[in-house]
Amino acid sequence: MQEKYIYCIGLMSGTSLDGIDLAYIKMHASSYKDFEILKAETIPYSKEWKTKLQVAVAYSNEELKLVDSAYGELLGKVLNDFLEKNAINNVDFIASHGHTILHQPENGITLQIGNGQVIANNTQQKVVCDFRTQDVQLGGQGAPLVPIGDSLLFADYDYCLNLGGFANISYEKENQRIAFDICPVNIVLNHYTRTIGLEYDDEGKIASEGKINTQLLEQLNSLSFYQETPPKSLGLEWVQKNIFPLIDEYETDIPTVLRTFIEHTALQIGNVVENEATILVTGGGAFNTFLMSRVEFYAKTKIKQADKELINYKEALIFALLGVLKVQNKVNCLQSVTGAKKDHSSGKVFYPKK
Repeated sequence: MQEKYIYCIGLMSGTSLDGIDLAYIKMHASSYKDFEILKAETIPYSKEWKTKLQVAVAYSNEELKLVDSAYGELLGKVLNDFLEKNAINNVDFIASHGHTILHQPENGITLQIGNGQVIANNTQQKVVCDFRTQDVQLGGQGAPLVPIGDSLLFADYDYCLNLGGFANISYEKENQRIAFDICPVNIVLNHYTRTIGLEYDDEGKIASEGKINTQLLEQLNSLSFYQETPPKSLGLEWVQKNIFPLIDEYETDIPTVLRTFIEHTALQIGNVVENEATILVTGGGAFNTFLMSRVEFYAKTKIKQADKELINYKEALIFALLGVLKVQNKVNCLQSVTGAKKDHSSGKVFYPKK
């Protein structure tokens, strides 16, 4: 780690269950903006794993321990295949986000499965993971974690907006980085496209043919979360409790559900973004051209699309950066973002055992 550059792998699994993102990163050890995504890939989940992750929120503690270890084995295998396929032999460490099963910061709970020791043993590599727990223990939301990366890597933009399972945003205000979850996005859209046998609505074509259910839109916009001030974050449990029952009560036509929810998402983003700002948009939702057109409408700005690799792998890249900062014992969690008692260096480091 004394060299000028650090070589590491960032590993990310999002709530929308698209798959496991891997990004092999070369990053300057002190000037972090000097980085390169050398190799990147998304490994889709098997049907069995997708089901397992969807229902794991209801698991007992014993079942969670088993799935934590099994998911660590899966990540280890995926990583070994990635290393072999790309002939990668220079790795300082692996930074793994894991997969979020429980996120209830108000109850002092957050759980990302993917056992760090199991990954380290299977890959014979140093592993940095469990980035959220310490922040929750310090009274924070444990989320979002990406804003430190926005601040260090993408400060040229007014806003960094990620459209994954949830829409989250970060920006500078009075010399502080502010960030929070705005609303759900793909976690809801994909849930409804799956009911008609599609993994997602390509470019938002189905949504664009639907009508807006104004009553449903009104109900969605009046949810109390939108009146809360940051820091604030969302989890799957919140969606299951507040969004799905509401939609199912008001609407069954899938194009109408998608159209209404896209309008809801764009409107909520427009409430946060100031007119004519520069916005870096990443995450799978950036490819939903209909959603993007509605965001531009409400945000009153033209959004220039980032390059495909950055859209797809920004989170994996930033978790690699979080790993770099943890290994260097530098701040990777911001009090202004999560509401924790202080800025801190979060994460746990695991070394391989034979």
